[in-house]
Amino acid sequence: MKINKIKLFAIAVALFGITSIATAQKSYALDAKSTFSVAGTSTLHDWEMKSASGTGTANFSIANSKLTEIESLSVTLLAESVKSEKKSMDKVAYETLKTDKNKNFKYVLKSAEKVNETTWELTGTYTIAGVSKVYKTTVKTTVTKDGLNMQGSNKITFTDFGMKSPTAMLGTIKTGQDLTIKFNLNFNL
Repeated sequence: MKINKIKLFAIAVALFGITSIATAQKSYALDAKSTFSVAGTSTLHDWEMKSASGTGTANFSIANSKLTEIESLSVTLLAESVKSEKKSMDKVAYETLKTDKNKNFKYVLKSAEKVNETTWELTGTYTIAGVSKVYKTTVKTTVTKDGLNMQGSNKITFTDFGMKSPTAMLGTIKTGQDLTIKFNLNFNL
């Protein structure tokens, strides 16, 4: 009888240990398939600049194929990796972003709140052109076999980050003040 109790206790401890491991927080790295973009308008046309060269890490808890906690998240993007289809536009953008002094865009999570099974509200600090601002971002999440996909966007303005809207052709072409940052992040083990 005493041996059965010991076996039962050992099984309970083993199951508890497996459950703890299954819900343990793990460190994930940003995958090369992640994409970033910034879009805006001008008096000539709408425009978009894209990049796929960010780096980052995150600590998540995933249990039963569901995201249960976001402990940390940090993403860095080389500012001059963001490109349009026109080199002249890229040059004006890099001058506006002051990339000679501010080589990277950064995002660092401050807090995360679960809205529902696939939606989270993140509060984090964006650093662009050397200026840091806190934004709330609603993201959609999908747990994959390798990790987690996270998609979202933010509306910002040039003035939020101490920049002036770029102009071209002696001021005849003007960029709109509003910008949209979009991201599609893949974090893998």
